[in-house]
Amino acid sequence: MPSVCADEGTPAAAALPRASISHVIFDMDGLLLDTEGFYTEVQEKILARYGKVFDWAIKVKMMGKTTAESTRIFFEECGLTGLLTPEQFLEERESMLKELLPSCTALPGVLRLIHHLHANGIPIAVATGTQKHHFALKTQKHQEMFSLMHHVVTGDDAEVKAGKPSPDIFLAAMRRFEALELTHNVEPSNCLVFEDAPLGVSAAKTAGMYVVMVPDPRLDVSYHKGADQVLSSLLDFKPSEWGLPPFKV
Repeated sequence: MPSVCADEGTPAAAALPRASISHVIFDMDGLLLDTEGFYTEVQEKILARYGKVFDWAIKVKMMGKTTAESTRIFFEECGLTGLLTPEQFLEERESMLKELLPSCTALPGVLRLIHHLHANGIPIAVATGTQKHHFALKTQKHQEMFSLMHHVVTGDDAEVKAGKPSPDIFLAAMRRFEALELTHNVEPSNCLVFEDAPLGVSAAKTAGMYVVMVPDPRLDVSYHKGADQVLSSLLDFKPSEWGLPPFKV
């Protein structure tokens, strides 16, 4: 029987993986958990009292920043100096977030991917810029999912000297795989990071890791540069493209 060319209907040979990934690190806010809308809601309510609007352009500048830096940007961009102090803003914001954050939900594809990687023995961790007290609020209803993580590094961890786009948090997450005797000599080039924010993408790339970006659809495509792959949802992720065990059909 004559052979059939790929362009005549037969699938081409499987493409080579983009990389040989052994460890996976997840950002959390806007990637695993749908929390970003809560921050927007709170900031819109506070600004409305002063006749001001919190728009997407300001949010993009704040995404992935530490609390101190994002607050500075918020005040500067919205002209709040003299209307209230950063301390007053943070106190009011905190009160509102305590009510909202525990109700956050997992984003599409998250549970499937995490359970798949865990079931196949792929070491997984979380590296989130959020602080420990907010992490506790956000994960209240997601204990089972986060129990599958080998470890979690938060933004106020002692090893994280600087926030994203510094690579500190991802390098700390990588070192912790080794420190906890899971494995030895983990290489950045064998780590795959999942991120939604441009600063997080920059941090992971500076750390020497590969990055899959799952951005907010409102984010301009110019912010996608730097990512090794851009997906609209984790439902679109194909593990085999990264040398990871494929999903079972």
